[in-house]
Amino acid sequence: MIARVSKGMLAFYVGITTFLTLILVLFSFLHAYHIAHWWKVLVETRVFFIPLLFYILVIATGFGFLAYLLILLFRKRIYGDIEEKLRLLAAGNYESPLIQEEIPHSKENHYVETIDKDIRECARKMQEMSGELQLLNSRPQLVDGQTKEEILEVERHRLARELHDSVSQQLFAAMMMLSAINEKAKKDHLPETQQKQLAMVTDIINASQSEMRALLLHLRPISLEGKSLRQGIEQLLKELQSKIKIDLKWDAEDVSLPTGIEDQLFRVVQELLSNTLRHAKAKELEVYLHKIDQNVLLRVIDDGVGFDTSQQKAGSYGLMNIRERIAGIGGTLKIISFKGQGTSIEIKVPVVNQPNAFDDGN
Repeated sequence: MIARVSKGMLAFYVGITTFLTLILVLFSFLHAYHIAHWWKVLVETRVFFIPLLFYILVIATGFGFLAYLLILLFRKRIYGDIEEKLRLLAAGNYESPLIQEEIPHSKENHYVETIDKDIRECARKMQEMSGELQLLNSRPQLVDGQTKEEILEVERHRLARELHDSVSQQLFAAMMMLSAINEKAKKDHLPETQQKQLAMVTDIINASQSEMRALLLHLRPISLEGKSLRQGIEQLLKELQSKIKIDLKWDAEDVSLPTGIEDQLFRVVQELLSNTLRHAKAKELEVYLHKIDQNVLLRVIDDGVGFDTSQQKAGSYGLMNIRERIAGIGGTLKIISFKGQGTSIEIKVPVVNQPNAFDDGN
């Protein structure tokens, strides 16, 4: 019954029942003494200058509130552990000791024990699925004799080289010429309107250069090239710090994951940094990488313009790609963002123990 009706509705029903019961008792008492117009007694009879009806309403409300507290305590005692296990399961903490802990046996919570058993079974199956996803992701997928990663890496190298050799160089040359024109404009005392227009053009080219740097960062090779995930992230951030005017903070520790999973996480970090530089207009950026219990936690936080997470925009392709990558390795992604208050992205990947996972069944 409690599961189907809300606590508030049950308390309301208790209050109404109490009120009607008190009215019925009063009516029976007055009827036994042959007192007509019993309803006038409720209004005209006063205790401490307050009508009797008010006391009846207070008593009914008190019983309803008491019922609400009792139901809340009962539900917390019976369903509290179940709710906590479901939260952990939704967050990807499949190996949490609380999920694996069995609820004590008793006659009154047999239904809860059944739910608890189903939750533990779901946790076990989701853990197995995460391991299978990570194993599948770690195996090379061949296309015409080449892995998909090799094809993408070659194409990214080509695009990055062409962009750097053409567009990036042209933007740099345009910036140099504009700097000279701006200095000459100041010396020749050109009208303020023309100087403002030159400044606007300079700002546009500056923004284009930042966009180009973000694109080149996005097109870098997806492989860590023998480095650990921590080393790759730190090298990426140090290189970014030398090229972009942004306050960077990071705290990364060594984590042990299959090579394919680390490559995917490294690529996700690249895409998140690229998205931040291109869209967030952030002045500060923080990156954290830690292992907590049986999960690797990656967090990227910026103080940029933020966005409405409930709206799907055409420019959200990058986030869609990140979601697919994280889902492909059995992880979870949580995005918290508010307009004008920045964005926080939290990625959690379970560390699944896979003995003989790479033996191909031999």
